[in-house]
Amino acid sequence: MRDWWREFSGLVLPVACAGCGRPGTELCPVCGVALNGAPARRVRPSPRPAGLPAVHAAAPYENAVRAVLLAHKERGALGLAKPLGRALAASVRAGTGQMGAVGPLLLVPVPSARSATAARGHDPVLRIARAAADELRRTGRPARVLPVLRQRRAVADQSGLGAHRRRVNLAGALGVAAGGERLLAHGRVVLVDDLLTTGSTLAEAARAVTEALGDDGRRSGRGVCAAAVVSASPSAFEINRN
Repeated sequence: MRDWWREFSGLVLPVACAGCGRPGTELCPVCGVALNGAPARRVRPSPRPAGLPAVHAAAPYENAVRAVLLAHKERGALGLAKPLGRALAASVRAGTGQMGAVGPLLLVPVPSARSATAARGHDPVLRIARAAADELRRTGRPARVLPVLRQRRAVADQSGLGAHRRRVNLAGALGVAAGGERLLAHGRVVLVDDLLTTGSTLAEAARAVTEALGDDGRRSGRGVCAAAVVSASPSAFEINRN
């Protein structure tokens, strides 16, 4: 019901660009270019957490891109899922473009805490992942979304935590839902999230998937092959350029 009301209100209430405030459009062309105007690139947080797969991002987390992500996540601007999904799909393509055909791409979103999802009224990463899978299929890449990761225990709010404290906070926090390992064995797993800062969350997600697949996944070459995000901290892009 809450999603329906947000979508309806977007049709009847005045809208403004989530990135710059320009009236009459939810995402203006200039801010759209900031999000989707450049090729997705490899990003590398420093220090790099152990177990982090190769990560690609579409744009630095700053200015219009930051505003657009926050509008979708925190203010329920659901119409932004499609352009954000297009950006995520570009990151997925950049990280998997040279891989052979071994089944579909399996987009595994990093889960939000239940309390956060309830407060927001939606799961932003799951919504963006579904939009990305739609875009990948539209352009000829078989893809599906597998929301099989679960939080095994509560974690502290990550805001304000440095890289080391984030790793400690997240260690062992994620797991794969019962039966999820069977689904993960039938394609190439790409972990997806909206944002990369220290990389600790994606590293923990990779550990959980690898543990669930066990030796069979490692011997077959399946399992986590890459990670993709919409945006990453500017410093991760700076390191990439050096």
